[in-house]
Amino acid sequence: MAKDKKAPKEAAQEQKAPEQARHSAKERPRLRARFEKEVAPALLKELELNNAMAVPRLNKIVVNMGVGEATQNSKVLDPAVNELGQITGQKPVVTRARKSIAAFKVREGQAIGAMVTLRGDRMYEFFDRLVNIVLPRVRDFRGVSTKSFDGRGNYTLGLHDQLIFPEISYEKVGNLKGMNVTIVTTAANDNQARTLLKHLGMPFRQ
Repeated sequence: MAKDKKAPKEAAQEQKAPEQARHSAKERPRLRARFEKEVAPALLKELELNNAMAVPRLNKIVVNMGVGEATQNSKVLDPAVNELGQITGQKPVVTRARKSIAAFKVREGQAIGAMVTLRGDRMYEFFDRLVNIVLPRVRDFRGVSTKSFDGRGNYTLGLHDQLIFPEISYEKVGNLKGMNVTIVTTAANDNQARTLLKHLGMPFRQ
């Protein structure tokens, strides 16, 4: 009898399971969907490529925050790690000095900053927020430089402080911290990378 009473309840749970799964599925980042549907075909034509696999695309984004004060007080690194985590939505790793530099009182292996490497959906979501929300918040913003490519199709953008990110509360910030955002692409050269980033919304200076 006990089995008969449980059966309808279990059956009902089994019927609900697929519906719950559909609602819990994560939506595809809008920029990633736009790249696949609009940007990739446009690049294939504009760059006169013969193979769709040769279309340049984002590979990863590295956000690096240096904290020079950490050489004197290691506790100042904790807020940097916390803020970088809020900005990127991913747990940062602590970066350490590769060699000792007496002039800066830096010892080999000493913690000097924090870094996050974004790939996949988080990479697209971060880039989307960067170009559409964060950069427009920069005072007197007139676009980013077109001269910050490294010759291998990668672009590095320097940001002066973390307050331009809406995730950071002004009241909770002790010290302003700058950071570098390096956008690594699969582009064969800087021209391809520039075209890719422009199509994705990077506001290059005219």
